[in-house]
Amino acid sequence: MPAMRPSRPIGILGYGAYIPRYRLQASEVARVWHGGQDHVPIAQKAVAGPDEDAITMAVEAARNALARAGIAGERLQAVWVGSESHPYAVKPSSTIVAEALGAGPLALAADVEFACKAGSEALQMAVALVGSGMADCALAIGADTAQGRPADELEYTAGSGAAAFVVGLADEAVALLEGSVSYVSDTPDFFRRGQEHYPRHGGRFTGEPGYFAHVLAAGRELLSSLGRSPADYAYVVLHQPNPKFPARAAAELGFRPEQWQPGLLVDRIGNTYAASSLLGLTAVLDRAEPGERVFFVSFGSGAGSDALSLVVTEKLPLRRHQAPATASYIARQQLLDYATYARFRGKIAL
Repeated sequence: MPAMRPSRPIGILGYGAYIPRYRLQASEVARVWHGGQDHVPIAQKAVAGPDEDAITMAVEAARNALARAGIAGERLQAVWVGSESHPYAVKPSSTIVAEALGAGPLALAADVEFACKAGSEALQMAVALVGSGMADCALAIGADTAQGRPADELEYTAGSGAAAFVVGLADEAVALLEGSVSYVSDTPDFFRRGQEHYPRHGGRFTGEPGYFAHVLAAGRELLSSLGRSPADYAYVVLHQPNPKFPARAAAELGFRPEQWQPGLLVDRIGNTYAASSLLGLTAVLDRAEPGERVFFVSFGSGAGSDALSLVVTEKLPLRRHQAPATASYIARQQLLDYATYARFRGKIAL
């Protein structure tokens, strides 16, 4: 199947990140639940503060994206927010974000849910809308305050953060879209039923039939359909549930460590779910140079992957300094003990 291509040239006009300042070290989780400093999967994760949620983080990331795009919110004709931790079960996050940005009321707005690829799915929707000519400017956001059951493996890695992308016409873009591929199947490796507070996962089952099957299939199909090889790309960004999965998948696709390491953030901020791969993309765009290509593949349990090929334009170096770099959000941090973290995240029922 050939890659999906827009009917007219389009790309990313601006991008933005937001990561909370609070951090929980994985060793603190091990200390509380296992009584020591056992082997931990990452160093630390970002934790949303008591006054933060997926909506507030989405707004912050979107404001950064608009600043880099050099446009006002009024130009947005669509606002889509992908998350698996929307604050309301019945009330859209997207309308609140649109209102905060000054978009609308004549605009599309919708929430997207597809586990960790909800953000990239929103990006695909924005690409389709603008690429079809139905709109000239759309906003896609991935934002999550990820939840992990106390003592579960996910508690080490489930982090918080947001990334936003303004999609528009090619002549204003900092990165052009060359094509995309989406790959889905009914693979129940991770799920959360209604009224349940924490998601469940299939342990090792989430690896081979989940993450690797979809990431590798989508990635290989995109390379094949575009007639490209890993050597054509300066950077590769994959979904980051932990440091090992994206490193192995990138290697199996044929990429070298220097291509994927710049976008690997999970060891410092955790798996930010719908924002995970998108935040990796913001970190890469913070350093990519004109003419360089970026290979991107997300993953969401349930399961599916979105793969995109981007090429940086000469406008990126002129725009990237209009908003804080992703690294600046990672650098600012305040460590939490487990008790404060549990209070912030509502883990103690009173």
